[in-house]
Order: sequence, then structure tokens, then C-alpha cells
Amino acid sequence: MSSAPTRRPPHQPPPLASRVPASGLRVLVAVMLVALNLRIAVTSLGALLDRLDAAGVGATTQAVLTSLPVLCFAVVGGAAIALTRRYGTDRALLVALVVLTLGLALRPLDGTPVLVAGTAVACAGIALANVLVPAVVKERFPDRVGPVTGAYTAALSVGSAAGAALTVPLADVTGGWRPGLGLWAIIGLVALVAWLPHARAGSADDDAERGEPLWRDPTAWAITVLFATQSLFAYVMMSWLPSVYADAGSSAQHAGVLLAVSIIAGIPAFFVAPIIAGRLRHQGHLIAGLTALTGLGWAGLALAPAGGAWLWAVLLGVGGAVFPVVLTMFGLRTSTAADTATLSAMAQGTGYLLAAGGPFAVGVLHDATGGWGLPCSLLVGLAAVQIAAGYRAGRPVQVRSQTRLAKQRESGASL
Repeated sequence: MSSAPTRRPPHQPPPLASRVPASGLRVLVAVMLVALNLRIAVTSLGALLDRLDAAGVGATTQAVLTSLPVLCFAVVGGAAIALTRRYGTDRALLVALVVLTLGLALRPLDGTPVLVAGTAVACAGIALANVLVPAVVKERFPDRVGPVTGAYTAALSVGSAAGAALTVPLADVTGGWRPGLGLWAIIGLVALVAWLPHARAGSADDDAERGEPLWRDPTAWAITVLFATQSLFAYVMMSWLPSVYADAGSSAQHAGVLLAVSIIAGIPAFFVAPIIAGRLRHQGHLIAGLTALTGLGWAGLALAPAGGAWLWAVLLGVGGAVFPVVLTMFGLRTSTAADTATLSAMAQGTGYLLAAGGPFAVGVLHDATGGWGLPCSLLVGLAAVQIAAGYRAGRPVQVRSQTRLAKQRESGASL
């Protein structure tokens, strides 16, 4: 007997490699290399904030640098839709990689304004790729959204950890923070070259129905709020976690290692959580459980940052797996790659805009209070907001534009 129909196809796939043809594996490898670059620009800079302070880069400039990623992701991400409509998803992603690599190469050049400009350019490239990669996954691997999302977000975490753990040693070996930052442009170039053969003239969604605005869909808004809260957690952690540990007595290098531990601890969860999410009818409980770990991590940092340093780092890393779950929802809650890109652009653009002030506000609160207790306590409270948004976003319904909803109502009425 067949089971009752659901609003989306079941996601209980066999092992990923056994179901992807050779051409698909090449695309998958290229996507993994792209993902390696999607946080390196952020974590590598966060690991060097103490070095920047010693080099004369002021606290205000550092606050701007820590806020630039989410600001760029909010402002630039929406441009990915225009690029997709003009060039196709694949070539739009190539444009994103060119911009990213140029930014990584630019920021170590002499002068603080160049550092800020290069960071902005690199983050603009990441913003475009953030929106485009979920659409590529939906288009290239429509029946494997969960496993492929898990694979590329795990690769993203590896890149994040590498940026956090290796930048300070690279700076020591090369004789300064500038070459330490500049070496990461090589990884961007590798990803660009790997994706180049797949940047074909068009994409499958070029002739398909274009994604329509989703501003009035409550599920789309719940996903957007969920994306905003998890983004705020992530970028506060990547920007300020080394400083929290440094103020608790850790050396700069040890603090960077603890950030890397947090990211590495999340890699298995980043891989497994999207697969679990794809098999669940409702993802709310999964999001609540992961968010509880995040709340415990920030509570521990408020109460005993040195005594439980490794534990708090691990909890924050595993709790951050809400991120790949949200990315998986982009595909699960839509029916076409165009709709996936539209939901991705809405959730990431608006979500990052809502989260943009987080790292800056945490820095200001730290300066005002002279400690990390109040910022960490507020982050614990934010976990409750994330749980509420997760239960609403986790409902098994597809997002619908007002135009599509009206057409469905007219069709129903004609029957």
C-alpha cells in the first residue's frame, strides 16, 4: 500500500556517493571548494583582531570590520537574483567567486582603508555565493537537497576552522598579519578554477517560472527570522569569541584555537543535521534542541569562560548546526530552483540585515560594561526567540507568493 501523499517528496536517500553520477560528483567537488571560501574572510580576520589593535587599527575600525560581513550579506545578496536572471545560476556563481578572490587579494595591501575595502569586496562575493549555492543544489541535486547541503556546509565549517586556527600561525611564519591574510586568496582562486568548467551559458531555471516575491508568506518570514537569529549567533561568535577567551586569560593563539575547536566540533552536526531535517516532517524539535545547546554555551561563557572554555566552544559549535538546517529549508519549502533562490535571497538579505548590528552591539556593550556578562546573557535570551521562529518555520508547508496563492484560489473556485 502506498503512504498518504505529502506536500513534498520524502527525503530518505541512500548514501550520496552511490547515487551521484561522475559528472555530478565533479560538480559536487566544485561546490565543496566554493564552500571552503564562504567564511574564511570572516574567521581569519577575527583571529587577528588583537594583532590589528597592536598595529594601530582602532576599536571603531575593528567594530566596522566585524560588522561588514553581515552588512554586505544583507545589502549585496539580493543582487544574486538579478545576476541569475541575466547570466544563469552557474555563471552568476562564477562572478561571485571572481569578486571574492579579488577582495581576498586586495585586503592585505597597505593602509587601513584598503583593508576595509578589501574586506567589503570579499564579503560581497560571499554574499552572492551564499544566495546562489542553495539554488545550485536545488537545480543540480533536486532529490538530494539534505545530503548535499550537509556536505557543503561541512566544507564551509572546515574553511571557517582553517581561517580561525591557521591565520595567526601563518602571520607568524610570513612575518606579519598582512601576508597571513593574503595567502587565503589562493584558496579562492582554486575554487574559481574548479567552478569554471561548470559555468555554462545557461541554467535549467532560465526558461522556468521566475521566483516571485514572498513578502506576505508567514512561513517565509519565519524562515527569515530564524536565519537572522542564527546569523547573529554565528557572527558574534566568529568576531568576538577569541576576545572573550583572551580577556579570560588565554593567549591570542589559544583563543584562535578555541574558535577553531568550536567550528570543528560543529562539522559532524553540520553534515548530519540537514540529512535529519530532510527526513523529518516538522523540523521544529530539531531546531529547538540545537538552539538549547547554543544558549547553554553563551550562559557558560557568561558564568565561567575560563573554567569550561572547551565545553562552551563545543556547545556553540554543535548548536550552530541550525544554519545548515535553515539552508535545507530553502529547498524543502520550495518547488523550483528559481523559488529557492528567491526564498534564499529574502531570508539571507533580510536576515543578515536584522543581524547586522549584532557584532557591533556586542562590542559596544563590552566596552560600556567592561566585561562579557551582559552581552552573553542577552544572547541566551535570543535563543528563546530562535526556538519560537524554528517551530513556525519547521511546519511542513511550501512558501507561496501572493500571485500563486490567488491563482490557486481561482482554480479552486472554478471547480
